[in-house]
Amino acid sequence: MTLAERPKPEATANDVLVEVHGSGFTPGELTWPGTWTDRLGRDRTPSIPGHEVAGVVSALGYGTRGLSVGQRVFGLADWSRDGTLAEYVAIEARNLAPLPADVDFTVGASLPISGLTAWQGLFVHGRFQAGQSVLVHGAAGGVGSMVTQLATEAGAYVIGTGRAADRQPTLDFGAQEFVDLGRDTLEDVAGVDLVFDVIGGDIQKRSAGLVRAGGMLVTIAGPPEAQPADGLAVDFVVEADRAQLGEIVQRIRDGRLRTNIGNVATLDDAVVAFNPTERIKGKTIIRVRS
Repeated sequence: MTLAERPKPEATANDVLVEVHGSGFTPGELTWPGTWTDRLGRDRTPSIPGHEVAGVVSALGYGTRGLSVGQRVFGLADWSRDGTLAEYVAIEARNLAPLPADVDFTVGASLPISGLTAWQGLFVHGRFQAGQSVLVHGAAGGVGSMVTQLATEAGAYVIGTGRAADRQPTLDFGAQEFVDLGRDTLEDVAGVDLVFDVIGGDIQKRSAGLVRAGGMLVTIAGPPEAQPADGLAVDFVVEADRAQLGEIVQRIRDGRLRTNIGNVATLDDAVVAFNPTERIKGKTIIRVRS
């Protein structure tokens, strides 16, 4: 991975060209096929990574509606096109939502993947209802902290999991209980309505047995390897959604939701930030423009 000069992208039909101010990424995207190939499976390297963006619309493609030049926006770039770790990115207009003037670009760039994953896992795939209990793995992480906050606000009894150092942050995000996966017995938790899994593997398998009859296990860590005995298990890939982004950013504005940013770096330092030598708590954001 290296910094390089590339031609400025063009906004094709239904696209907008965004002047990038903030960019978010997840290291896991380096393993995704879309990072290296286009929608037809053809090689498209060298690739520009990053899928979360906050910036300003600088040009409109043919037929693009709903956004205007100069408008502040944030959203989720397509998986199989060049991404947002650049000064400009071409992105479908439907993948973007307006970013209010009182929300910083760095904050805006931290929301799309974590926020939409949490929203869709809880309310779309998990079909959460007020009063249910939710077990959130990785509750102090980028996605888990969003799940914890959204579920708590929606009336859930939240049990968070993580390492010992994650206990207080998890409780601060709104969880009522914490399970230290290094010391506590996960199986002491039983009869939860919804498990939100971001870990996979053995933790995911064991979690299936914690789901009550009629409950659900939702995971973003790949196809479930175990099914709840009398419930459902579903895995999903997050999708861009303008209305949901609007719901999320409104909660940021009125204080019902806060981001979990761990590190902010410049584009010049993005290669180092993308390959940290130590564990970074929270989400890494690249500030492309000051």
